[in-house]
Amino acid sequence: MDKVVLTAEQRAGRGKGPARRLRQQGLIPAVVYGRKGEPKHLALDPAALLKAIETPHKFNTLLTLKVDGGENFVLFKDYQVDPVTRRLLHADFLEVKLDEPVKVEVPVSIVGKAVGTAEGGILSVATHDIVVKALPTKIPLKIEVDVTELKIGASIHISELKAPEGCAFVYQADIVIAFVAIPEKEEVVAVAAAVPGAEGAAAPAAGAPGAPGAPGAAGAAPAAGATPAAGAKGAAPAAPAAKGGEKKK
Repeated sequence: MDKVVLTAEQRAGRGKGPARRLRQQGLIPAVVYGRKGEPKHLALDPAALLKAIETPHKFNTLLTLKVDGGENFVLFKDYQVDPVTRRLLHADFLEVKLDEPVKVEVPVSIVGKAVGTAEGGILSVATHDIVVKALPTKIPLKIEVDVTELKIGASIHISELKAPEGCAFVYQADIVIAFVAIPEKEEVVAVAAAVPGAEGAAAPAAGAPGAPGAPGAAGAAPAAGATPAAGAKGAAPAAPAAKGGEKKK
């Protein structure tokens, strides 16, 4: 692993005033938290910090922090940015030892194409980072999760994964990493039965059971205004035509 050096200096003042003056000089306040003792309050160049973590490990880059001639190993743990300019305003570091494991978050990398997606399923990633415990020099770049065998409705839990060499997973529950969701069924719109007198009601298809003139359509009502066929049994007589309209009283 290449040595990444970051230089900082001690700062005496604390609070908003000294921090503002520090930023006017092109520096930002920083704090180093150790396992023992009081936190160390430092000042450093934000551009140098961003350049230092431009490695494949990114936040998990092991940094050699130089302060007043001394060196410590640290990990970049947290930061604050300006909500408008997005400039770095503050940085927090965690002091580590090379022979003591630390807990860090490692990104998940999905590998393969789930077989369930070929059947219409949708692959979803539920967990994007996994907490691992490892020596600072053994922190993996990523956790690969192979989803090739995932069928529709199946999922992969953290307990099914194999931790990279030199580290162990840290979890309190058997969380889901990825799953293939069951595709939503298309809604089938049922055709409403035709209601006599309803406007726009669909008429039965010709030749369909129950259609006028179709076999077995006994007792089917004739169309409005039609004269019943001669000799037809049970045919209703035609309604008498109105004569002269309604009389006024």
